[in-house]
Amino acid sequence: MAPRPRPTIRQRRFGAELRRLRENAGLSAPVAAERLGADRTMISNIEAGRFGISEERLRRLASIYECGDARLIDALASMTGGRTKGWWDEYRGKIPPDFLDVAELEHHAAALTTLQTAHIPGLFQTEDHARALFRLFVPALPRLEIELRIAHRLARHGVLTRTPAIPYVGMIHEAALRMRVGGRAVAKAQLNRLLEESVRPNVRLLVIPLTVEGFPMAGDTMMYASAANPYLDTAEVDSPIGAVFFDSPTQLANFRHRLDAVERVALTPERSRDLILDIAGSL
Repeated sequence: MAPRPRPTIRQRRFGAELRRLRENAGLSAPVAAERLGADRTMISNIEAGRFGISEERLRRLASIYECGDARLIDALASMTGGRTKGWWDEYRGKIPPDFLDVAELEHHAAALTTLQTAHIPGLFQTEDHARALFRLFVPALPRLEIELRIAHRLARHGVLTRTPAIPYVGMIHEAALRMRVGGRAVAKAQLNRLLEESVRPNVRLLVIPLTVEGFPMAGDTMMYASAANPYLDTAEVDSPIGAVFFDSPTQLANFRHRLDAVERVALTPERSRDLILDIAGSL
């Protein structure tokens, strides 16, 4: 089996959870491989996401690791076997891999929570807004790459309109709403799009008003992807060098605590819509 040249976020997440199960069992990778009857390097490759694994072998490993959490094992089993390509794979090699990882994470999530302090959530960006953002890059992006990034960003919206649509909570700082990205007309159209999206039954948009004196993760752009089993949740934070993913139980608990704190200072969905409508009316 040839190793994967660049494992996806889902493949890496699967491997990370297997590594935690092995470490909790107090076994080294070579010992685990020996008990599985596999090559001594196989476990390390699986844990790095470089190799896949069958459901049968996954359940054998769970037995070796004495994992009694049936829900977790079933959730991991659903991640095994041959990988079906997603719509985002058509962009592979054309736009940054982080963009594809984010789309894959959103696609497989059971629920999403995002925090934006300087930007409109990518899932709701209009074509003109996204184009204006990508044109701000320094150095400038090639025209074709801009168009590919826009098409990819617009396609991500489907995660909120499919059947069943996943629950989504988007927290946006008022400053992001007041930035006139692309000019007055583009900004107004973007705010109207937010108002349209905010009434979806699976969507809660919460605005953090300028009057709030401070809150955790101020200045951050992040996404929390909840899985069917909370042990498989993943958090993603944007950084100057790309997306950074977090999956340890301690990190995830910390992110959940911070997001809860931010939600407590945000406006209700009704008051958030009123504020967005007020800002749009001033343009």
